Amino acid sequence: MLDINKIMGLLPHRYPFLMLDKIVEMEPQKRIVGIKNVTINEPFFQGHFPGHPIMPGVLLIEGMAQAGGVLALLSDPEPEKKVLYFMSIDKAKFRKPVLPGDQVRFELDVIRQRGNIKSFKALALVDGVVVAESEMMAMIVDKDARNK
Repeated sequence: MLDINKIMGLLPHRYPFLMLDKIVEMEPQKRIVGIKNVTINEPFFQGHFPGHPIMPGVLLIEGMAQAGGVLALLSDPEPEKKVLYFMSIDKAKFRKPVLPGDQVRFELDVIRQRGNIKSFKALALVDGVVVAESEMMAMIVDKDARNK
């Protein structure tokens, strides 16, 4: 549905911090599904952990947040003029390690919307098994407002 070039047109993140490869499903204002292909070439595997590579849980949370950012921005009529700030992460749980060769599927559902604030329920899955989950809250603001 969205390839990496379209994702980079929306999000400010770049290598090595871009945690999405593509968006495969989206229902504006409601739901999004993003994919991250995890390879041994990821820079974080050098230190996490040598001889036993595991994707850091904080990067799974970041992948969820980036998918939520794409959903929130594409739900706005002028996404190119907006930026998303995450406000909270709650109920984060890490269930299983993510290893090189895994494909992580980030599934997010909007659970509340109030003005420019959105709350999401987020799951990260590998082969249909939940590896991480959380609830997140974010605010959409004008890019120009960042400098005020």
